[in-house]
Amino acid sequence: MAATSPTRIDNELYASAKLVGGRMSRSAAQQIAHWARIGRELEASHSVSYRDVADVLDGRRDYDELTDREQAVVRAEWTERITERREGLNLAEQFADSGRSYVELDQHGNIVRHPAQEGGSADA
Repeated sequence: MAATSPTRIDNELYASAKLVGGRMSRSAAQQIAHWARIGRELEASHSVSYRDVADVLDGRRDYDELTDREQAVVRAEWTERITERREGLNLAEQFADSGRSYVELDQHGNIVRHPAQEGGSADA
């Protein structure tokens, strides 16, 4: 077994590693090590232009102009950004604050209706 060294990471990265690692039958530490190895290989790869990838991520270049490997890097970054944004959403609170009703599906696919909360502003 390889020697390990303790390190600190932010809570969001740990939570993401725990979530993704669980799907892949890895612990959070194993998932972080996996990501680190992928990152190391990508940085060592001469077939990936980080400037081109950054240009696509910043909207200055077309995704279809990238190589397959560069597209994979972009997709991974998009996935990470989307995950972060989704985890930061609290739609129930936003609907309650604006005085709006909403419906959603529960884990079994059943429709759950949430009436508008009193005190919210329907104009929001």
